[in-house]
Amino acid sequence: MSASSVVVGIDVAKAHVDVWVLGAELEAQRFDNEPEAHSVLAAALKPLGVTLVVMEATGGYEAALACALQAVGLPVAVVNPRQARDFAKSMGQLAKTDRIDARMLAEFAATLARRDDLASFIRPLADAQQQTLAAMVTRRRQLVTMMLSERQRLQLAIAVVRPSIEAMIEAIRKQLDEVEGQMVGHVQAHYAELDKLLRSASGIGPVASATLIAELPELGKLNRREIAALVGVAPMANDSGNTKGRRRVQGGRFEIRRVLYMATLTATRHNPAIKTFYERLLGAGKLPKVALIACMRKLVTILNAMVKTNKPWNKSLHGT
Repeated sequence: MSASSVVVGIDVAKAHVDVWVLGAELEAQRFDNEPEAHSVLAAALKPLGVTLVVMEATGGYEAALACALQAVGLPVAVVNPRQARDFAKSMGQLAKTDRIDARMLAEFAATLARRDDLASFIRPLADAQQQTLAAMVTRRRQLVTMMLSERQRLQLAIAVVRPSIEAMIEAIRKQLDEVEGQMVGHVQAHYAELDKLLRSASGIGPVASATLIAELPELGKLNRREIAALVGVAPMANDSGNTKGRRRVQGGRFEIRRVLYMATLTATRHNPAIKTFYERLLGAGKLPKVALIACMRKLVTILNAMVKTNKPWNKSLHGT
């Protein structure tokens, strides 16, 4: 990053956002976290020649602001809160307020802006259809969690409360069917070609396809190492001196990884390429969980290549 580069850190809360700018004469400010204020902030930042805007993922409170900033051409990176906090601690900043967090996010942005792989941190602009699909995927996930909780309660429930729990399970099941129907219909209406491409790989069903489309828009835009690291299935080195530590996967997008895990379980049974790879790893002495994670990495890198080249699953390329 050159000395004249401008970077921005934004700390997002439910009701407001705190903004800190480095490299330009703009005082730290607080804006309401609502559409009109987003437009005012975007208009203030646009003339500054901003290199990067960094904000934390806050469960969705950041989504509208990120889209508003990207709509005027500003590059936005939405980072894991743990990454941002670890960076602040590494800089000796132990105190935590909204204003301090915004400043540390700006410092973090300055560090990211120097990286050659900066593009991998930039959040792709989500259109209205993708935001709608993401909301449906999230709602389905919430219903599945609620269903699991009620079923666990049913196992321990005494007779007097069982009818109530059973009625709730039935209601959740109906809602789940309705949301899944809406989700599949939305995908067919707006992403039919991409859905067909992804589901040409055995193991990828309608839920996995919808989740990938909604929550992994970088698919097809990164190389195989970057997409594996983004999902959280890339083995991370743990070496020091002469010690060679055990590689582990960490970080990444948990919800994508959870869906990919289930898809890979299916693929190890019904997808010849993944099944052969899985069995070869087991034969080499790998633990089943290690082999499965390796298959997840292989599957997501193949899907990434398929989307990048716009070519469906090809047995001649991915066969046994």
